[in-house]
Order: sequence, then C-alpha cells, then structure tokens
Amino acid sequence: MGESRRGPLKSAVPSNVVSPVRRCSRTACGRPAVATLTYVYADSTAVLGPLATYAEPHCYDLCAEHSERLTAPRGWEVVRLSDGSAPGRPSGDDLEALANAVREAARPQERAAEPGGKPGTGRNGDPMEVGRRGHLRVLRSPDN
Repeated sequence: MGESRRGPLKSAVPSNVVSPVRRCSRTACGRPAVATLTYVYADSTAVLGPLATYAEPHCYDLCAEHSERLTAPRGWEVVRLSDGSAPGRPSGDDLEALANAVREAARPQERAAEPGGKPGTGRNGDPMEVGRRGHLRVLRSPDN
C-alpha cells in the first residue's frame, strides 16, 4: 500500500524525531542545538551548559544564537557553564603555576663540575651558551 510505480511514498511532513542531530527547542528554529537549558525553580536560577548527553523532557536544547541571547525573568540568575572545549583565557592561578614552574626549573641544582668545558663555552661546547638554569639556557648576545 505504501508502494507506487515510482517507488515508496515519502511522508509529506518531515520528522524531527528520527533526526540524528538534536535541534533547538525554540519555536520555528531548526538550527542544531549546542547547549542545554535547565531551570532550578527553588533557586530562581537558569543553568545553561554544554549539550546534555541525552534529551530530557524538563530541559531545553538551544542553538548557539539562542543560548547567547538567553535572558532570565527579573529576579532570576543565569549561570553559564563552559564546556571546556573552547580555549579559555589563562586565570591568575594558571599564570602563577606557570611562574612557579619556571622558578623551580631555574633553581640552581648541585652538580659535579663537568670536565672538558672550555672557558666561555656552554656545556655542549656552544660558544653562544653562557650558562644554564634547569632546562633553560642563557645565551650570549649576538652583538658581543
């Protein structure tokens, strides 16, 4: 009954139910969803985070445009959780950890004197190398 001489009949109404891509929950928006919105009524908070693994009936999937323009009712707070995929700016803690690692590497370590080094050359005989601190090398200026 679903067959004709031209082949199987196709539905006149496209179905979003079988689409492998989740779509934005906003009316008349068919863009792919990138974020999930959940309301926490007890705290008057709207939580917008990365796209949930599974579609839940009490959550709303939003496209990039609608997730950026999201506003909450007066008196409510919007909490935006990052997904971590986008490179973020380094925080103060990240920069401090990097500075501490460099200081640790620069701390002089007690080593036995290395034989075979000429005065004015580095440990590998490089005339540009003046000294070493950890894994860092101090080089002579090319002007000298």
